[in-house]
Amino acid sequence: MLIALLTDIHGNREAFSACLAHARSLSVDRFILLGDYVGYGADPAWVVDTVRTLVDQGAVALLGNHDAAIDGADEDMNILARESIRWTRGQLGMEQRAFLADLPLIHEEGNVLYVHANGYAPRSWHYITDTLEAARHFSRVEAHITFCGHVHVPMLYHMSTTAKVGSFSPVADNEIPLLATRSWLAVVGAVGQPRDGIPAANYAVFDTARQSLRYFRVPYDNATAARKVREAGLPEKLAQRLEEGR
Repeated sequence: MLIALLTDIHGNREAFSACLAHARSLSVDRFILLGDYVGYGADPAWVVDTVRTLVDQGAVALLGNHDAAIDGADEDMNILARESIRWTRGQLGMEQRAFLADLPLIHEEGNVLYVHANGYAPRSWHYITDTLEAARHFSRVEAHITFCGHVHVPMLYHMSTTAKVGSFSPVADNEIPLLATRSWLAVVGAVGQPRDGIPAANYAVFDTARQSLRYFRVPYDNATAARKVREAGLPEKLAQRLEEGR
């Protein structure tokens, strides 16, 4: 089975549409979405409605911190995130907000864990950005493979049977075997807010039969997405991020 993993869409209709089309061209069997459908981008309502449709068709959708902030607190967010969340609240209807509020934090299938931020304290929204934080995850989570988002930069961590933790930046469109002799933590990267200096959208496909992972970079019309951010009156920095991938 091929599972498309998409996360951190952040109201970016153009990036989400491009990734969905790319995944469907690969004949993926399922979609699992790892959270943060809103915030930063100019099309939160369209994105939420699209996620709802995917869930109706059998997809799994998880809660992200920006989704949780729609009907929750935003004081712990940076100023750009707060401004975009407060704008986004006015763009969503009651049914869309209720959908986000009801999303689960985690999803487990056998020895595979899906989560937005981390597996050991999902609602803490702690970031995994280095091997020290990955080691904390591995020491507290029993899953053989964990998929997460939140960081906006694709990365793959692994732990050996002797508890040695390593990491590497995945090369796009390159099959990576998730060896049974190691534990794995895959940070998928962002569909709608890449921050590794490459504007193209990120997503990944997990092959359950081959136990392998493939990351993809999908070019999209980021100029239109940035223009819509400006027209919405959102902070200029949010438009620049889409143009620069930072």
